[in-house]
Amino acid sequence: MEAIKLKNSIIYYYKSPSGYLQNGKATLDTMFECDELKDWCRKSRYEAVFTDGIFDRLVGKESISQFMENEISLKNVRIWQLKADSDFSMRFIALEEFEHQFGQPKADSYEVIYDGNLGTNDLEEIYNICNMNHPKDYKGHSLSMSDVVELYDEDGSSFHYVDRFGFQQIDFEPSEPKQDFDMKMQQ
Repeated sequence: MEAIKLKNSIIYYYKSPSGYLQNGKATLDTMFECDELKDWCRKSRYEAVFTDGIFDRLVGKESISQFMENEISLKNVRIWQLKADSDFSMRFIALEEFEHQFGQPKADSYEVIYDGNLGTNDLEEIYNICNMNHPKDYKGHSLSMSDVVELYDEDGSSFHYVDRFGFQQIDFEPSEPKQDFDMKMQQ
């Protein structure tokens, strides 16, 4: 039996609803405070916060429906970086300058260097994770201007250019990035 499961943003500890995940933070009931949950949070890169009364709120019928209504669906993340053979002057520049010199960023100039779940949909948190604490499967340089962050799920994708200050949503039509990434990882 798996000790800890995450389902619909609710954290189950030996089948008991013990907490919930929101914006990269695991809020857990203090009665479940133990090394096993702390280690799981650390390995999953979730900030663990222990608070009284979470279990009671989760097992109450009104509270579970409230959690479901307010649930933020976590998306997967792909990090796209310019290919090694791309024009070097495309790198590390603001979107406005990129578009002025090269037009819209095109997926065929980029490759996927990470594909996974980072426990958050927040672009600033993703930026921090991909700069200070790279996930183990991360195969590129720290996230920088000219990189593209893709948030995706079964409903589709959104693409965000890392700009001088923050992110700019862009149109970016890749062709089978997951397959390319899987083949690269096997090499």
